[in-house]
Amino acid sequence: MDKIRIQNLTVFANHGVLPEERVLGQKFLISAELYLDTRAAGMQDDLTRTVNYAQVCSFICQQMQQTFQLIEAAAEHLAQGILREYPLVRRVDLELAKPWAPVHLPVESVSVQISRSWHRAALSMGSNLGDSRAHLDAAVRALQSDPMCRSCRMSDYLVTRPVGYTEQPDFLNGAMVLDTLYTPHELLDNLQRIEQSRHRERVIHWGPRTLDLDLIFYDDRIISDARLQVPHPEAANRFFVLKPLSELAPYWMHPVLHRTVAQLLADNPEPV
Repeated sequence: MDKIRIQNLTVFANHGVLPEERVLGQKFLISAELYLDTRAAGMQDDLTRTVNYAQVCSFICQQMQQTFQLIEAAAEHLAQGILREYPLVRRVDLELAKPWAPVHLPVESVSVQISRSWHRAALSMGSNLGDSRAHLDAAVRALQSDPMCRSCRMSDYLVTRPVGYTEQPDFLNGAMVLDTLYTPHELLDNLQRIEQSRHRERVIHWGPRTLDLDLIFYDDRIISDARLQVPHPEAANRFFVLKPLSELAPYWMHPVLHRTVAQLLADNPEPV
């Protein structure tokens, strides 16, 4: 991917653990590499098809006026701000250097380097208690209004029969594909907060629920730990997951099975 590089932008700001640092302020040097596709801008000589680096520099200076104790916090705030402010930027590599760091030893500078980017995630949604459509709609609104998410695309809703524990009402299911700045575990935490806001109770495995939000894919990552498995271990065999998701991302490749959502759906037609 192409990139625009800003090297050692000098900003005077008030970050630091020591009180005098936050009162008197000091110099910081910010370097940023912005990853985006610049081909259209280059072919058409059109500033609107790229990111105006002068505006980015002004944005960095503005964002640096907020006060943080840690340069790690300042860097995180700045990287997320750039990604949210400039939609063409998919990733930013950022270095925030502190030349006057109070270490009481000869040192040129102390710096923090971070890399942050948008990630593509696929979610499955389901409900079969209460007003199921209202529960799903509330989840969609929560994700669409989250500043850590963007480009939220929602499938049509689909009524499906319960799987596993069948003595319960039919489900209303859907899928969403979105871009997010959350890590996989942060996204999981947020999905569980949304579930809890709709009074989700985990009483019976595969039992009835007001709202069920599952993380199906996260880029092409493979994750397996005590809290999270991605791809979702049941997704490849579930019509109620694959059918809505096929509306949005039929060619998303399962990173373990190396089959697309459309191919998996063909293998798992609607139960008779």
